[in-house]
Amino acid sequence: MNTVPTSAEAPLVCWNCHERTLGTVFCSSCGKLLELPQGIDYFALFEMPRRLWIDMSSLEQKFLQLSWKLHPDNFVNASEQERELSLERSSELNDAYRTLREPVARVEYLLAIEGERKEGEKKQQALPELLEEVFELNESLDELREAKASGADLAGLKARLEAAAKSFQEKLGDVDGKLQAAAHEWDAALGGERATRERIMGRLNELLNRRSYIRNLVANVAKELAEV
Repeated sequence: MNTVPTSAEAPLVCWNCHERTLGTVFCSSCGKLLELPQGIDYFALFEMPRRLWIDMSSLEQKFLQLSWKLHPDNFVNASEQERELSLERSSELNDAYRTLREPVARVEYLLAIEGERKEGEKKQQALPELLEEVFELNESLDELREAKASGADLAGLKARLEAAAKSFQEKLGDVDGKLQAAAHEWDAALGGERATRERIMGRLNELLNRRSYIRNLVANVAKELAEV
């Protein structure tokens, strides 16, 4: 079986005593705060594997523990380098926590560090199975804009757009369900064959792009309705 290494597994060299240490926060030899390991990812920062289903209470507990250890107040009397390191590492920790606590952001980040996040023109193209609905939606939006400009009655158009928004919101929920299922697949395949993981990552990437496209549609409708 192939394993999935994390950046935290590589031995570090302390900037102060120059000894090798397996710790990622403090040097096991001299106790100094370590520099942020080069190339470390957010999962490794919390000393966890690259899983997509995370126990939120454990993540929060780890975050609070590390926040306390890295807080600049603990380094008021330390050297200038340690004070700078505490600020740098606290900022990185906050970024990591904000990313990992959000399911979609977590998937996007995982694909990014695995080199599999692919965005671009395809994300903006209408999904084949939604072509007719998107066409009708755009027509309704154009009609609403024209009606607003001419002072015509907007009630019927508004109701039509609200129904369309509800339909696309349901489709968004369906995509989120499929995204969760694919995330479970990823966790089950962790440590398995690379080909299997690549297939799952391709699926995750496709679902993220689909989700982004539908969310943009919902946001556009909400924006127009808010101005009515």
